Amino acid sequence: MNIEQLRQALRAHGAKTCHEERILRAWLQARPLDSGAKRRRAEDFHPLELRAALPAIDAELHGLARVRSAHAGEDGSERLLVALADGQTVESVLLPRDGLCVSTQVGCAVGCVFCMTGRDGLLRQLDSAEIVAQFVLGRTRRTVKRVVFMGMGEPAHNLDNVLEAIDLLGTAGGIGHKNLVFSTVGDRRVFERLPRQTVKPALALSLHTTNAELRTRLLPKAPRLDPAELVELGEQYARTTGYPIQYQWTLLDGINDSAEEMDGIVRLLTGKYAILNLIPYNTTEGEGFRRPAQERAEEMVRLLHRRRILTKLRNSAGQDIDGGCGQLRARSQEPRPLTFSPAAPPSADHPIERLAGE
Repeated sequence: MNIEQLRQALRAHGAKTCHEERILRAWLQARPLDSGAKRRRAEDFHPLELRAALPAIDAELHGLARVRSAHAGEDGSERLLVALADGQTVESVLLPRDGLCVSTQVGCAVGCVFCMTGRDGLLRQLDSAEIVAQFVLGRTRRTVKRVVFMGMGEPAHNLDNVLEAIDLLGTAGGIGHKNLVFSTVGDRRVFERLPRQTVKPALALSLHTTNAELRTRLLPKAPRLDPAELVELGEQYARTTGYPIQYQWTLLDGINDSAEEMDGIVRLLTGKYAILNLIPYNTTEGEGFRRPAQERAEEMVRLLHRRRILTKLRNSAGQDIDGGCGQLRARSQEPRPLTFSPAAPPSADHPIERLAGE
């Protein structure tokens, strides 16, 4: 079900715009669908036919996303394995400081070599109501004031559903537009569509390296955008919206933490309306990548600050509860080895070749 189909179902049972919006707000606030103003009865503000249909609609909405298992982290996060109506599962993460990370696809087609989500490829898209249902589920457990679309899937590959969900969350859901964060590896369609939206979300771009050839190998099925072009497109959106771009950089020991990469970051981001988030890799069995030492990560932040690049060290939420994207779902599936196949013949002096061969 998508949001428009939900609206049509409500209209088919006699809902006018005021009834429709009241019901959607009640759903987004995790309240009964027939909720109204304090001390008012449903019969005072909903037509009879609509009131009769609400229990079935409510049951269908509740069935969109249910908690299969919940895993609390020591950092205040809570990772949820969420069962969808067809039995597929996705992950949502309740983050410290009233944040929520939601999934947009079952699986992912991008195939980032350091991410478990894409190991089985794309299984299916999530409808917009399934995306919003994760938000509603989160609100039944704690306050949610910020939603990041950084869970399973590539939002740009499910653009219509993701934008429909963002529009509802930024209007009836009452979430501030800059607190809706669209995360993507980079796709020209994103930069065409987002500026035209009524609700313009903040943007997080997965950069990971300033080396175009290395980026192709780390993100093998991502659109072929040179890092410099990606940053220029991001800068245009940042100036249009007034929100800085968050550049995501998963730190891989010996892969993208070199002095050359630091020079590349300074070259690309100097003078840009941007925040660089360095995210130490969530160690995963069988992948062959390593999380850099904390001291090294902190040193990189200091070096970049001295060179006037606003940089934050982000410790991935839920390190103790399979916090990396796709890890929890993978633990519930049939075990399957993760491997990295270099796109070019091995070279002893190239760190990614050295690491993949260990």
